Amino acid sequence: MSLARNALLRASKSTWLASQMTQRAFARRAVKRFMPGERLSDALDAAQSLVPSRVGTIITRLGETLTGERNLDEVRDHYLAALDEIARRGLPTQVSVKPTQLGLDDSVEECVRQIAPIAARSAQHGAMLWIDMEDSSYVERTLQLYEQLKATHEQLGLCLQAYLFRTPQDLERLLAVRPAIRLVKGAYAEPADVAFPAKQDTDDQFMSLGVRLLDAARTGGAFPVFGTHDMTIVQRLVRTADEMGVAPGQFEVHMLYGIRAAEQRALAQQGHAVRCLVSYGDNWFPWYMRRLAERPANLWFVVRSAFM
Repeated sequence: MSLARNALLRASKSTWLASQMTQRAFARRAVKRFMPGERLSDALDAAQSLVPSRVGTIITRLGETLTGERNLDEVRDHYLAALDEIARRGLPTQVSVKPTQLGLDDSVEECVRQIAPIAARSAQHGAMLWIDMEDSSYVERTLQLYEQLKATHEQLGLCLQAYLFRTPQDLERLLAVRPAIRLVKGAYAEPADVAFPAKQDTDDQFMSLGVRLLDAARTGGAFPVFGTHDMTIVQRLVRTADEMGVAPGQFEVHMLYGIRAAEQRALAQQGHAVRCLVSYGDNWFPWYMRRLAERPANLWFVVRSAFM
């Protein structure tokens, strides 16, 4: 792992730095490159702007490890209202939730209780609900959460991270429930005995997992989503899907708001299913540091913003 990436991931965990940076105008200007605003309405306005390009969207409210009954219920109710607003606007928008916002630190059972109404409301509106994956300490509990919810909520997807050593075994385990999987590379600071430190090893495992998902998709055994901005990998998987007879509608490509927008539009124009992940909320600092860690060269954008 590069020194810059490691420093940024460490910074993402600093509550002092978060409190300082979120009050700085230059930091707020810089983050707008990747996040249209802090309010739900900002995210939905951005989703609306992408409709003419045939790019669908996923929205997620930033923030992790919220605790306390009031916070859990507030987050649940927020997402229920968000789903209703999405339906009112007629947007091709899905929702992704973070389990630690909804009780996973308390127990898997509490998190099931909180997410089940969101999954039901999402299905009522004909949309997939996505469950995010957080750092490696939460993986096993999140898999249990997904397996329990998937038994009664079919339109449910889960994120898996390619840089974790355990992910191939986790994928094989989940294939038993015909999952929808959003495969990403991974963005947390993980120890060397848990995750690949080298980018090439992560890329290789991403490709291997992607091909396994496409193979399962041929018979309806999985719905693959490739969440990456690595266009070399995207194009390789698109070609592989074509060679395997997996139609464009049987898999999706997901990218973040503000990154490779032209490529997102081009893929959609070619007939591929593309979604843009739009984040919002005031707890954006840890998430933004992880985005910078994915490409430390973007630090120059932050520096420039300080003098704008």
